[in-house]
Amino acid sequence: MKLLKYNKIAVLALVSITLISCGSDDLPGESQLDFTQPTKTSLDNWIDATYLSPYNINVQYKWNQNTVDNSRFLFPPEVDKVKPALEIVQTIWLKSYAAIGGPDFVKKIAPREIVLIGGVNLNSVGTRTLGLAEGGQRVTLFETDYIDKTDRANVSEFIHTIQHEYIHILNQNKPFDEKTWKTLTPGGYTADWYNYEIPESNELGFITSYARSNINEDFAETASMILIYSKAEYADFLAGIQSPFALQALKAKEAIVVKYFKEAFNMDFYALRDEAEKNTTSVLN
Repeated sequence: MKLLKYNKIAVLALVSITLISCGSDDLPGESQLDFTQPTKTSLDNWIDATYLSPYNINVQYKWNQNTVDNSRFLFPPEVDKVKPALEIVQTIWLKSYAAIGGPDFVKKIAPREIVLIGGVNLNSVGTRTLGLAEGGQRVTLFETDYIDKTDRANVSEFIHTIQHEYIHILNQNKPFDEKTWKTLTPGGYTADWYNYEIPESNELGFITSYARSNINEDFAETASMILIYSKAEYADFLAGIQSPFALQALKAKEAIVVKYFKEAFNMDFYALRDEAEKNTTSVLN
């Protein structure tokens, strides 16, 4: 105990000497750190008014190495591509959920940040990662530089990403009926899903080949694909399925999705699909 007390006194004395010594030196100059807040552009103000204020969603479009995989060749989007991309997301995703789920739905359940990446996120097996949902808090959207609002297929592929990733966020809040889902196409899941053509996967009861990666992706793909299809397009898709087993499985999966939205969020999934179709048309026009 005495030793600890002695050491404490010695340290305090040393600090006092140091302070006295420093006091005799010239005072340091002004701080070299820049605390000036960057001036917001008209785009920044639009993002604040469209995303941050109404939905508490921050949008990151300027380069931040902490929000991306630095082992990939990625880069920020061209500034003039940012607003068109965000307008698509706002109109087809945000407005559709607000109209059917209520104005506060996305405010309560939403990613708190959307990160936009300009280029393609290529994987070693030759596939592209179109989007990521991280912990329900951040959604990253790739290929922002290649958006064409006059091309329905292009718009549908881009909005498919946010629709798919948002389904994951909804599932993190309230899980779907995994037990029943697992019984529908148990032998069709594979880590090599990218080696199969979509029509082949369709005839096994999967809406896309990526849906075959696992049941969580299967659910997200089923729901998001129905949301980007028009009612007529989805009817044509089902009409083209040749396998009775596959058709039955696809319809059973659709029914689970519809039931999930109703029971988990009291939302009419078909009304949401119709609203998304209407809003997609408005974007293209």
